[in-house]
Amino acid sequence: MRRRLARELALQSLYQMEMNGVDATDAITHVVEEAQTDDEGQLKQSKDVIEPEDVRALVQGTINNKDRIDQLLLDYLKGWQMDRLSRVDREVLRLAAYEMVYREDVPPKVVVNEAIELAKHFGTEESGKFVNGVLGKMIKEIEEIKAKSL
Repeated sequence: MRRRLARELALQSLYQMEMNGVDATDAITHVVEEAQTDDEGQLKQSKDVIEPEDVRALVQGTINNKDRIDQLLLDYLKGWQMDRLSRVDREVLRLAAYEMVYREDVPPKVVVNEAIELAKHFGTEESGKFVNGVLGKMIKEIEEIKAKSL
């Protein structure tokens, strides 16, 4: 599965977990099934194979490290509290921070660019700029952050 699609489905899962109080398995199952079917409930013919494990790895990594990620993000949210952010912006930042700090398989600049695109697509008009500002500060210190967090 393309990483972009995995990120998109992971974001949708995280959002659904927060909005509806469902567990990770139910949220992931729902968004993956929805992504695989068209409006009539038929399986889509797509060259992108959706692997729930890719989505699950992103979601589980994010929620397993949520407290540390939130503490880390607070350092970059000058004048903001996590609970004051829009749900979309909050989940985009959490997912991106997880990938930047805890995953070695994706360059941080790629993670930031993908996060900005997700924020633009799912968030408000200002979400892309906001996410870029927060993660832009973070990327400058990423090696130091990784050393502290791991």
